[in-house]
Amino acid sequence: MNSPAIKVPVKPIKLYRFSLSGHSHRVELFLSLLGLPVELINVDLAAGAQKKPGFLEMNPFGQVPVIQDGAVTLADSNAILVYLAEKYSDGRWLPHDPLRAAEVQRWLSVAAGPLAFGPAAARLIQLFKAPLNVDEVTGRAQRLLEVMDKVLQKSPYLVGATPTLADIANYSYIAHAPEGGVSLAPYPHVRTWLASIEALPGFVPMVKSPTTA
Repeated sequence: MNSPAIKVPVKPIKLYRFSLSGHSHRVELFLSLLGLPVELINVDLAAGAQKKPGFLEMNPFGQVPVIQDGAVTLADSNAILVYLAEKYSDGRWLPHDPLRAAEVQRWLSVAAGPLAFGPAAARLIQLFKAPLNVDEVTGRAQRLLEVMDKVLQKSPYLVGATPTLADIANYSYIAHAPEGGVSLAPYPHVRTWLASIEALPGFVPMVKSPTTA
């Protein structure tokens, strides 16, 4: 049985992003892995461009990323991943099997919770002097990495033998956790997983922050 043909947009998908944002990078990464044409539009967060009326029309929360795909304007990185997977992939990134779909959703929730308040928050402290408790944030990051390392000891990806949206949603901030002072040295299976993602055809890295030694 032949796989369904993968659609390609008529015009490049516009991605409004900030280059140091892991939320933006997960969308940029997935667009590249899918081989879709994209127009990258940098949003000057330092200048408050995300709070201007024109941007707020696209995302009332004033956050990147946002995509425009023809008549579709969509915000929220995980929502965008789901949209792209459903519209442009052949089903491998977002399984339709009930159990695997639920497992992917679980990791999307992790990306919006423990990841955001752990490794991502630690990075915010270092890059943008966010007024957060370093010890609390670092502890959350380490607990998450311990869980991930145990999961990845049993399978090469977060949900089984092949990459899914679970991996894409969690990759960027885990890969850049050292920028927040969170070492990856104690987590060999996490480091192997990162290398596996980076070996995928179409992979594009997120830029390193100025804090990286």
